[in-house]
Amino acid sequence: MLMRKTAVLFLPLVVLALVSGVGWYWWTDWRFHQSTDDAYVQSDITVISPKVEGYLKEVRVADNQPVSAGQVLFVVDDRDFAAKVAQAEAAIKTEEASVLTYDSRMDLQRSVIEQSKAEIAAAEADRVRTERDYRRYARLAATDFASRQRLELAEADDRKAAAALAQKRAALAAARDQLNVLRAQRDEEKAKRQQMRANLQLAKNDLDSTVIRAPVAGIVGNRAGQVGEYVKPGTQLLSLVPLPDVYVTANFKETQLTHMRPGQMAEISVDAYPDQPLRGRIESFAPASGAQFSLLPPDNATGNFTKIVQRVPVRIALPADGPLARLLRPGLSVTVSVDTRTGPAAATADAHEAIVGSDQTKPAAQSGVLTR
Repeated sequence: MLMRKTAVLFLPLVVLALVSGVGWYWWTDWRFHQSTDDAYVQSDITVISPKVEGYLKEVRVADNQPVSAGQVLFVVDDRDFAAKVAQAEAAIKTEEASVLTYDSRMDLQRSVIEQSKAEIAAAEADRVRTERDYRRYARLAATDFASRQRLELAEADDRKAAAALAQKRAALAAARDQLNVLRAQRDEEKAKRQQMRANLQLAKNDLDSTVIRAPVAGIVGNRAGQVGEYVKPGTQLLSLVPLPDVYVTANFKETQLTHMRPGQMAEISVDAYPDQPLRGRIESFAPASGAQFSLLPPDNATGNFTKIVQRVPVRIALPADGPLARLLRPGLSVTVSVDTRTGPAAATADAHEAIVGSDQTKPAAQSGVLTR
């Protein structure tokens, strides 16, 4: 009976102590932690696809093989692409020959122009001579020292010389116009040559693209390409996982984001390695909830509406030198707990409190207050 009375007497005290302990723990620590088990290890996986179509001639990697940046992964049959390069090179040579032909024709036309200028000079000299003869015979015929027939002959010679001069000048203008036409045709051939060079570069790019290389270092996964397979641009040949560059994406409820900020520390427990917890740091928040990025975003403008707590993806950076750096794989489940007391905001608050405390401990004379 005495023990029963003692137990009944101390039971409320024990319960009160437990409740007080739990309340104190919640007030001092638990309420500052936000946790979720809707979190997974992620990585920036690169999907390898060909830029050209053709048959795979070589496959130089195996599943789960580590590769370095620039390493050859696949080789596409390049015979057709090599033929296109040779075809483009031959077309360039043809256009270069055409340009040289027009350069030669332009040089010849310049010679024709110089010849026309010389003929014009000779025609001008002949015109001056016939004009003088005509004036001289005109004066002589006026005084009957020259016959009318001789005057008419001199006049005809003068007109023929004027017509010949006009003809030579017209021939010079035509030769100059022809030079402009040749220059335009040469420029057109140069443009075609430039186009052929661009086609050659495209053909060389396609030829180079027959060798598929790794853009980043990583581990080969989900390899689908096989020798002899016909592939097209966009065909997924394999995926490169850049290990150990992984991070955690934790989907927190919108009600948990009130005091969460970038830079806060997070405790991470990996389901595959429960005895090796990690410490990460909040890196960024998604610009929208996960539902907004789904294939069919919800439309709440309906008659039947049920409010559902949304989740926002939070990216958490992991230490590069952690104990699980090379063991983590994208897709592993983790549990994340964020301490909202840490981070830049907490550091700023601590610094502010330190400054305020130092100001309060200053002597009155230093704070500018006179005491009596």
